Amino acid sequence: MRLTARKFSNLSKMIDFYSQFNPSPLSIKHFVDFGMSACEKKSFLFLRQELPVRLANIMKEIHLLPVNLLRMPSVELVNDWYAQSFTEILQFEKLDYSSDNLDRFCDALIKIRNRHTDVVPTMAQGVLELKESHEVDSQTEFSIQYFLDRFYMSRISIRMLINQHTLLFGNEMQNKERKPMHIGCIDPHCDLIGVVKDAYENASFLCDRYYLASPQLLVREHNNNEDGSIRIVYVPSHLYHMLFELFKNSMRAVMENHADNYPPIEVVIVKGKEDVCIKVSDKGGGIPRCQTDQLFQYMYSTAPQPSKSDIHTVPLAGYGYGLPISRLYARYFHGELNLLCCDGLGTDAIIYLKALSNEANEVLPIFNKSSTKFYRTTVPVGDWSTNTGIIGSRQISTLKAPYGLIN
Repeated sequence: MRLTARKFSNLSKMIDFYSQFNPSPLSIKHFVDFGMSACEKKSFLFLRQELPVRLANIMKEIHLLPVNLLRMPSVELVNDWYAQSFTEILQFEKLDYSSDNLDRFCDALIKIRNRHTDVVPTMAQGVLELKESHEVDSQTEFSIQYFLDRFYMSRISIRMLINQHTLLFGNEMQNKERKPMHIGCIDPHCDLIGVVKDAYENASFLCDRYYLASPQLLVREHNNNEDGSIRIVYVPSHLYHMLFELFKNSMRAVMENHADNYPPIEVVIVKGKEDVCIKVSDKGGGIPRCQTDQLFQYMYSTAPQPSKSDIHTVPLAGYGYGLPISRLYARYFHGELNLLCCDGLGTDAIIYLKALSNEANEVLPIFNKSSTKFYRTTVPVGDWSTNTGIIGSRQISTLKAPYGLIN
């Protein structure tokens, strides 16, 4: 979308205006309670204000990225997508909630969602373009990591709002015939074992294609509060995304560290008073401790980078964005994703989800002076000394003495 100088000036003013407001985080309970009564007028009035706020907050941060990254063709394309979507939402800013406008609004949301389908691989391609054309220093890498965490979290939240509205009020509501118990994209009785098995089977299909075999799955539950299978109020597609990524990683590790007799992948699901924990354990050789922190870095991957022709495929490994984005899905509703690696044996990945829907609140990025500083603050200098270098802003002089002379 090419903007004239006048339109660009007006767009900038509107972005500045809406970025002054903080996003309004919702809980899963809020989504469910609203979905039970499902008033399209209320949803329209809320989204036509909330979506511009969420878009404007993250668009302000896009413009704080290093200039070299902003000039990459793929990043310019993503920036144009956001500008176009922001402009289209603003068209409904002062319209009434007539039946015709409600239909147009729903169609606009679907159009925006479809436009942003490839945002993740396109932004990833932009980072690759930067790495191939410029030397990336530690400060630039720090800024990119900080931004992408916030950018992708914002994207998750915006898609959540759009999906809820279009599933409840658009033509997509026909999906209710297949999933009658769902409230939008939320399942009030999400069967965790069912999602685990779906994610495993699809990851296993990919593994079979690549390695002509795949490890088996063992699942068990431990429910501290009630009898029967563990079910919670959650978004199955979010959980599936996390599990699918973990299974892909585990299968790749197992297949590449065992010639045959592949050890199974074990999953344990536990429901406590506050959290639901899903632990995925493999015996794929583990990861050295020095590499575990890098696994959540967007500019790091243990697998070869995919070619541009693979951008729309689902390879067993790719850009290295799987784990960082999976952790964002977990954190989006106040959960977490941790890795516990035992080098030489295997890896335990633990997904934490809130057991109570009223405590599962959205975690959203906010543009303000504090966030702005992260793009200009230099990477901290090390303040701990070791015989391999300096870590953390001061050396500790007492560590300089020979070991035998320290009292």
